[in-house]
Amino acid sequence: MNKLPDVSIVIPVFNEEPNLNELINRCLKVCHDMSRQFELILVDDGSTDNSTDMINKAVEENSGKIIGILLNRNYGQHSAIMAGFSNASGNIVVTLDADLQNPPEEIPKLIEKIEEGFDVVGCVREYRADTLFRKASSLFINRLVRMCTGVVMHDYGCMLRAYSRNIVDAMLLCGERSTFIPVLANSFAKNTTEIKVKHNVRNAGDSKYSIWKLINLQFDLLTSITTTPLRMLSLLGAGVSSVGFGLGVYIMVMRLTYGPAWSLDGVFTLFAILFVFMGIQFVGMALLGEYIGRIYNDVRKHPRYIIRNVVGKKIQKIETSDELQ
Repeated sequence: MNKLPDVSIVIPVFNEEPNLNELINRCLKVCHDMSRQFELILVDDGSTDNSTDMINKAVEENSGKIIGILLNRNYGQHSAIMAGFSNASGNIVVTLDADLQNPPEEIPKLIEKIEEGFDVVGCVREYRADTLFRKASSLFINRLVRMCTGVVMHDYGCMLRAYSRNIVDAMLLCGERSTFIPVLANSFAKNTTEIKVKHNVRNAGDSKYSIWKLINLQFDLLTSITTTPLRMLSLLGAGVSSVGFGLGVYIMVMRLTYGPAWSLDGVFTLFAILFVFMGIQFVGMALLGEYIGRIYNDVRKHPRYIIRNVVGKKIQKIETSDELQ
């Protein structure tokens, strides 16, 4: 009977053929050097290059050490990680991107912190090797998340993170489809901390996040963790209404003072104000529509992902994420 692993390392993989062999070799070396029972879980997120075959080969060559989870199509990074969580057995679960920008050699630092009694260990990337746009957008989103959640962490975009077993189990009980894992984990964690880690330039392959995907990700993040935007919209509506009321009183006073001719001169100003109000209404309706759309997706209870095959691990039938609900 095989002993359950101490550490599970979950890595989502999407078209990472140029990096995959180096990633696997470095992860295995790190795990062996730690002298712990471990499992390396590679989740193929619908890759269209040779990544799937490379994962199957790695599983064959490292029986009992590597597990391959093959999704039937691309579902996105966070859904792929949840698929990995559903097959992870370790008391400590570490997530890592496959692009090698976060070195696998940093993993022991996270495990040491978890063993100090923390539920979640996040990472802050030092000297980020990203574009100015990525850095600026990340800074804005991190501040917004801290404000909305009240949990002070500085780099929610870094997926090199470690979770205790109870946090992973709690996340698996959540049935929502729009999931941002670092924030979801923090909603259950009592003790969280961060450590500084290295961040390297991507040596091979391309980033999977276009500007449009980044915008979609920020919408997922914002509307899946908090109703703060709705509250802000209410405050904005109250403020605009107060300004409109004050402006109406002002126009009435000026008309009584200077006569009807004065109010006629302000017709175009009133039209401009009307259009501003209409714009605010449309923004509000769009935001409400975003939330309603997410409610619609969640109540349909569609599976978060579908696993086509699991290699390297004998498990009971696991086909969809419905088992987690």
